[in-house]
Amino acid sequence: MKSVFFKVFILMLLPLCQKVNAQSTEVKIKSFIDSLYIKNKSAVGIITHIESKKKDLSLSYAVGYSDKTRKQKLKANQPGLIASNIKTFVSATILKLIENSKLQIDQPIDQLVTKNTLKLFKSDGYKFEDIRVFHLLSHTSGIGNYADDGYFDFVNRNPNYRWTRREQLERTIEVSDPINDPGKIFQYADVNYLLLTEIIQEISGKPFYQAMRQILDYEKLGLKDLWIPTLEDKPIETAELIHQYWDSSGWDSGKIDISWDLYGGGGIACTAENLSKFFYLLFNHKVVENKDVFKLIYKKVKSKEHWVHSYYMGIYKEEFKYLKGFAHGGFWGTKVIYFPKIDTSIAVFILERDHDDLQNFIINRIVDLM
Repeated sequence: MKSVFFKVFILMLLPLCQKVNAQSTEVKIKSFIDSLYIKNKSAVGIITHIESKKKDLSLSYAVGYSDKTRKQKLKANQPGLIASNIKTFVSATILKLIENSKLQIDQPIDQLVTKNTLKLFKSDGYKFEDIRVFHLLSHTSGIGNYADDGYFDFVNRNPNYRWTRREQLERTIEVSDPINDPGKIFQYADVNYLLLTEIIQEISGKPFYQAMRQILDYEKLGLKDLWIPTLEDKPIETAELIHQYWDSSGWDSGKIDISWDLYGGGGIACTAENLSKFFYLLFNHKVVENKDVFKLIYKKVKSKEHWVHSYYMGIYKEEFKYLKGFAHGGFWGTKVIYFPKIDTSIAVFILERDHDDLQNFIINRIVDLM
């Protein structure tokens, strides 16, 4: 009888112990972020969110300023531009289309893009009948990159210029010929994801941002603070967008038209919590529910040149000490990673991109503290 009572007591006590442990971890993480910021105030601000059901932890925390000119205190619920982190959202949308039998991952893209886009790239020697959907997802299409030094120089001189997707596609063939045959070489290029959002648009019959919202079902996922500025209205209850900086080039995200990085290579604004939760839900099969289809995200296209941490389909692999993680980063100092072994996702926003080296340091330390 005593033995049964003891077991029941332990089972009742366990949730309390987990809660106390989670609270202790939160205190340690906040203290670490505070001390790190004191030593790196030129980073302007830091936001992090940890999502881990295994550790009974869902924590958002922020230090610093959301606008260094007005010295506004940074809040954890403030959204930022996640730039290339959108690529995982685009990849997930493509996988949902595959799950819904609207698309195949090895489908040639010549029948998927618009006739105008096909004609444009054909004029520069591209053979879209040889480029497959997975080549675009993995940046192994052999298509050149419109976002070269000249592009950044133009944006620097003309921060209020309003780009269209068409102009960026046209610039691709103006500044670069085909690099190589599809699958032969890896080159990270936003144009691959501009073409993917065009494919999403063509299949759905809707603007890509509306299609992504519907296909991924942001509302069902609980991603209420997520939108694409200038193409969608900011959700009414969402906090003010932060300013993100690139001091070495004199950039302030609030003073540059977002269209330079808007149509699938970048574009989404959201909170660190939304970004972290999206990764957590994605890797726990709450977004793409068919596990066989979801496994396609790990498809690796072998090429002569490849990132050391291996790019797959809108994600890349990284090793943190004893842990394998799947991640993506963004131009404005944002990064998110999911660790399968500890079932944890961590998002980090560094408001000054010249200090984005702090991202991995923060992630490593958070893992240690957990």
